[in-house]
Amino acid sequence: MTMKPATHWTVGLIGYGEVGRILAEDLRAQGVAVCAYDIKLNDPATAEALIAHTAQHGVSLLADHAAVAAQSDLVISAVTASQTVLVAQAAAAGMQAGVFFLDFNSASPGAKQRAASLIDGAGGKYVEGAVMTSVPPYRIQVPLLLGGGFAAELSPLLSSLGFAAKVASDQLGVASATKMCRSVMIKGLEAMVIESFTTARHYGVEDAVVASLYETFPGIDWEKQAAYFFQRVIEHGRRRSEEVREVAETVRDAGLTPWSAQGTAERQAWVADLADAGLFGPKATPEFARSADWRVEADRMLRRVP
Repeated sequence: MTMKPATHWTVGLIGYGEVGRILAEDLRAQGVAVCAYDIKLNDPATAEALIAHTAQHGVSLLADHAAVAAQSDLVISAVTASQTVLVAQAAAAGMQAGVFFLDFNSASPGAKQRAASLIDGAGGKYVEGAVMTSVPPYRIQVPLLLGGGFAAELSPLLSSLGFAAKVASDQLGVASATKMCRSVMIKGLEAMVIESFTTARHYGVEDAVVASLYETFPGIDWEKQAAYFFQRVIEHGRRRSEEVREVAETVRDAGLTPWSAQGTAERQAWVADLADAGLFGPKATPEFARSADWRVEADRMLRRVP
């Protein structure tokens, strides 16, 4: 089934959030056939926007995970971290022999290994993928590390589809460990900036704090970076908190207590709770910004602090 050129494949997307939609758009722009399923299709409140997007871009919507696996040459799983293994299990029910399963999810090495056993056991070809930075600026060309016994086989096929994929290892877990260790820093920095800058705003010392950071780290535009961090966590804090819980599990598996990762997950989840409660207004535009000024969002958070 996977012997035909990748550009003649049907690519199945499980998860049709921000990442899934971007991949669908870029694949369809090349004329690649795309089908998709997302559990949000089961809720009328969230289904309408997904249906409209798939119709606009010529993406076929299917009934469930197994249907996507049954009709695809390549399945890409792009869901929240906590669903990684459950999605692999559901997709395995429809998996055809020789179909590639690319796991885009930000999950721990252990979770990826459990998912691989389900897909490989059903005759599929599991490849772990570690997305190494934010997808929107790069789109389909986001830096992507691959791992597992089928990674070298899939890598050139992905390149022909426009992905910027590189094999990290033929051993499962190496690519994911790289991603998870990076996330200790990146997601932790997001949480620290939100906590530091919001607290500074409370005390009226934010300008002094920002000026001090510019002096110590002159290569970072702290105003611009803070606005970006606030916006991304407000828009995607739930997904990010789940990822960082996987990060904490990765740290724990290394024999360390994940104090930093646990705190980061809690801060990200706290912001997600406020967003779900409508504190920041309606869901943002495709540029995901409620406000370009982090001070506006910090003030909203402070008004909700007891």
